[in-house]
Amino acid sequence: MAEMTKSAGAEVKTGGGIGNWFALIVTITTIVVGEVLYHFVFGSSSNFVNGDTANHPVADNPGHLFGLFYKGGFLVPLAIALLLMVIVFSIERFITLSKASGAGSLDVFVQKVQMNLADGNVNRAIEECDKIKGSVGNVIKEVLRKYREVGNDSKMDKEAKMASVSKALEESVALELPMLEKHLVFLATIVSIATLVGLIGTVLGMIKAFSALATAGSPDAVALATGISEALINTALGITTSTIATIAYNYFTSRIDGLTYKMDEAGYSIVQTFAEKG
Repeated sequence: MAEMTKSAGAEVKTGGGIGNWFALIVTITTIVVGEVLYHFVFGSSSNFVNGDTANHPVADNPGHLFGLFYKGGFLVPLAIALLLMVIVFSIERFITLSKASGAGSLDVFVQKVQMNLADGNVNRAIEECDKIKGSVGNVIKEVLRKYREVGNDSKMDKEAKMASVSKALEESVALELPMLEKHLVFLATIVSIATLVGLIGTVLGMIKAFSALATAGSPDAVALATGISEALINTALGITTSTIATIAYNYFTSRIDGLTYKMDEAGYSIVQTFAEKG
């Protein structure tokens, strides 16, 4: 069991390294994409009157919205990158958790395992784990192996056997959780960062707007409008990104809690069966 735990731990560590590289690549790529979109798509001369992005208002054409985002200022590329990060990490987590859920219904799987154990057929229960796969299948398979191992050990008393099976459940769940929770920290961090980036953009935009009002004589209408636009655009991007990240984080956390519950439910049913028959 110690060798199995050590090997599984090594696999988790290796996966974490790959995951860290993935996160780094996603971060760099989204920042580059955000800059490209800002300068070459949102900042296209066709989106502005007379093609002048600095001194002329946004043109009334299909690129009107792009032009407005360009007027949001230099923080817009970062806001776009954060939004893209949320989308990419959400897709990655959705795919990973879908695989972790296994190839069938977890409720049916748990019932089959309980029925097979009630009939004393541990091997058939292990076969069910091979069929469903996923994190739940992996955890219950290791628990069933320990169940079978200690069941044939005449040197251990009943309490020691139950403790050994329970420990196998705890260790297996602990090894699966890092894979399930990977990258969620990025979503949780973006919730705060996106809001702060939007707030900074808002403040900078309002500074420009008030500066335009403070000019001698009549206020600079173009500068005033530009400042207000920058403030509102950054606010909108920050709030939108933070909202999506919050929804995604809560959704994936709920799914992980559901998977963990199924692991515990099936695992403790095995321990209970052992208590009754061991």
